[in-house]
Amino acid sequence: MSRDTGDNLDRNPSGNLPMASVMDAYLSRRSVMRGSLGAAIAMIAGTGLTGCFDGGGSDHDDATPPEPEKPKLKLGFQSIPGSRTDACVVAAGYSAYVLAPWGTPLNRNANPWKADGSNTSTDQANAMGMHHDGMHFFPIDGRSDDGLLAINFEYIDAAALHPSGPTTDLDGKRPVEEVRKEINAHGAGVVRLSKVNGRWQVVDNDPLNRRFTTASLMDIAGPLRGTDHVKTKFSPTGTQCRGTNNNCGNGYTPWGTYLTCEENWPGIFVNKATRPEDQVRIGVATANGQYKWESAAGDSTEVNGEFARFDITPSGASATDDYRNEASTYGYIVEIDPYNSATLATKRTALGRFRHEGCCPGLPVAGKPLVWYMGDDSNNEYLYKFVSDTVWSEADANPSDRLATGAKYMDKGKLYVARFNADGTGKWLLLDVATPTTGGSTLGALYGDLPGIILNTRGAGDAVGATPMDRPEWTAVNPLNGDVYLTLTNNSARTPDKVDAANPRGPNRHGHIIRWHDSDDHLSFTWDIFVFGANADGTADINRSGLTELNQFASPDGMSFDSRGVLWFETDNGEKSVTSYTNDQLLAVIPTDLVDANGKQVPVNAKNQVDLRRFFVGPNGCEVTGIAFTPDNKTLFVNIQHPENWPSTDKATDVTPAGTTVRPRASTVVIQRNDGGEIGTV
Repeated sequence: MSRDTGDNLDRNPSGNLPMASVMDAYLSRRSVMRGSLGAAIAMIAGTGLTGCFDGGGSDHDDATPPEPEKPKLKLGFQSIPGSRTDACVVAAGYSAYVLAPWGTPLNRNANPWKADGSNTSTDQANAMGMHHDGMHFFPIDGRSDDGLLAINFEYIDAAALHPSGPTTDLDGKRPVEEVRKEINAHGAGVVRLSKVNGRWQVVDNDPLNRRFTTASLMDIAGPLRGTDHVKTKFSPTGTQCRGTNNNCGNGYTPWGTYLTCEENWPGIFVNKATRPEDQVRIGVATANGQYKWESAAGDSTEVNGEFARFDITPSGASATDDYRNEASTYGYIVEIDPYNSATLATKRTALGRFRHEGCCPGLPVAGKPLVWYMGDDSNNEYLYKFVSDTVWSEADANPSDRLATGAKYMDKGKLYVARFNADGTGKWLLLDVATPTTGGSTLGALYGDLPGIILNTRGAGDAVGATPMDRPEWTAVNPLNGDVYLTLTNNSARTPDKVDAANPRGPNRHGHIIRWHDSDDHLSFTWDIFVFGANADGTADINRSGLTELNQFASPDGMSFDSRGVLWFETDNGEKSVTSYTNDQLLAVIPTDLVDANGKQVPVNAKNQVDLRRFFVGPNGCEVTGIAFTPDNKTLFVNIQHPENWPSTDKATDVTPAGTTVRPRASTVVIQRNDGGEIGTV
């Protein structure tokens, strides 16, 4: 979630044990927890805990002799200083340029972007949206010079979107043209890219170029499909809906589809009557929508309630007479087939309904279920995972119908929420009708059936005793060993009265990254804290990972592993102790390189922190977010969201000249090594 969108309120009334209490109790015994994955599995089987995150092998004399070790992967750049300019900065030996900024036409129905903000709503529906966020590169025929970039557009800056900012008439109504333009600037898109003479460019008017906006027709799939919860005046059968909104983090599938995640969508709706429990818990407004789109209702040009649907106050005799259930069609993981422009996007409701930040897949293994990990990006919310009922078949890696394959693996399965224990273990709590609650009831008794539980995913997490987390955002899975990482951006709602000697980081202004390893049965896990964000001159209680000026950071957010096992993470920082030194940034580390004398993986600490390095810094005011790689790891794509006064040229590292003001444009930045080698390593 961008710090410029969302209200950052704590809506969790559960009183469940906070992550901070668990975390600090655990840290006091961290030395017990540094051991082997093999020992962790033995613990799960009931033979006791000796450690987790092992980089070594078996100690048995009769073990099979190991294969010769491959040369160890190492970062191939030095950490760069911070930067506070209207320009990007990248490590020595690399170049960065701007690609596909907001307003870039995708087809001939859009006029070129105009610097005065006068493009129409039709232009915007056929062009790159606003505030680029999560993305993934899908190669054409496996190539690294031709492919599709699927990308999210998280929210709008109305002041930049319109020539003179948003307007409202004397009756308090928003102009329909402005509203349509704002609706069309949200959502997601697919854009064809081609590398010509070493430089990436948009393939204009390619048949695979397309946009998904807050008005696009979409299918509803999974447990909610056809239920009374999602029946509306628009879709009396409850099988379709309109649009996706506030798309932040992302994911992908082993069969080549894109997963876009609906995050701060509740703000676009308003319910002026008594709100049901799910709307209260998730934060639907009561006075007016965030952009007042509902105020345009009744205009003579309105089509099929396109504006009225944002006012979900009940007004008819039943749900099919009004839009009371419109908000119930939002809050899901949305699957897109980037390779087939004839398909609709599909909302996979089995993966839960909340403020989804990301949806990273676990490692696919033939004959075993598929897994996706998801954060709910709000203060004191939860970590979830979905486990498919169907086990993975490698024959499905390249299917003729990708969305049918999505239905096979993503419409039926088990949804879990995480509880972290103080001893470095954890439990996945099943969200199903028979699951007992901490109050002595069951989820079925509270919410009726599985669709009711999913509609109230947050409330179900409260009821079963999940662990409130410090704004759980992106997840990432290490391709070398299956360990899972989660960025916990910060938690301004953690009040000082909860601070004690064992829990000094409240409020948690800097954030941290946690990691875990699942058991084979998906019911439990072992965990530790991988790195704490901090300012370099922070006290020992704050700077627990021993960071220096060359790698200090706060508010970790976007995150991904490349195929080699390098972990890259980005920041969305509002903590002055760090922002006074540097703009938001991209850092890299190789977790499997961080080992103790016995070869066991350890977290970032004062002795090894030099291996966490700053690679890239964005321009003033921005968030660095979204990350994607080509298959050969020779191109890295990152997104620059909400810059203040950038870009002034197509060279990302050009500083906007002093005294020059440009209309800011969120953009994808392409990073390549000057010698054509792989990004980041030697």
